[in-house]
Amino acid sequence: MKRILTSIIILLICFSILRAQESEVIKLPAPQTEIGKPLMQTLKLRSSTRSFDTKEIPLQDLSNLLWAAYGINRPESGKRTVPSAMNWQEYDIYVVLQNGAYIYNAKENELKLVTRGDIREYCGVQDFVKTAPLNLVYVADFSKVSRANEEDKLLFVAADCGFIAQNVYLYCASEGFACVVRGMVNKEKLPEALKLNSNQKIILAQTVGYPKKQ
Repeated sequence: MKRILTSIIILLICFSILRAQESEVIKLPAPQTEIGKPLMQTLKLRSSTRSFDTKEIPLQDLSNLLWAAYGINRPESGKRTVPSAMNWQEYDIYVVLQNGAYIYNAKENELKLVTRGDIREYCGVQDFVKTAPLNLVYVADFSKVSRANEEDKLLFVAADCGFIAQNVYLYCASEGFACVVRGMVNKEKLPEALKLNSNQKIILAQTVGYPKKQ
């Protein structure tokens, strides 16, 4: 009986630890909205890069980057730094780091754990994707898309993703980061790893990091 009770206690402790891990949240520092190069200089510097250092991106820069990409810039209305067709706000940004994948919660300015472990290899086919410190995965939730025919839905959703990706490009150009937007991901393993449902579709991914020193 004592062994059975001990086993039950151990199982309960393990279950509690797993639940705690699953609900792990990374609270991001407030975004710095007063920094950055002037717009015309930033546009001049904007480019795609496929060579990345493996150095991790600090949380402050990650917070700034995510706010630029899809943060809330008008708290009174909940509207964001990018336009959204019919204000669908149909996108979720999945943040894939070396230790796991998280979903960005703009309202709370935090990252919520989705899956543990290194799944960067599923985020693209190029070798640099596996070692770059950050991959952003842009996921459209079509259950939020309405009041348009099917052709227009696809067009508007694609445009909305382009706005997000360009904001990331501009932030990276302003702050000295390298990035590249990509369309090719592992279409079988990545949705499974991110625990997507049937209404969610990966549209693009974007790799971000420090430029690799030559």
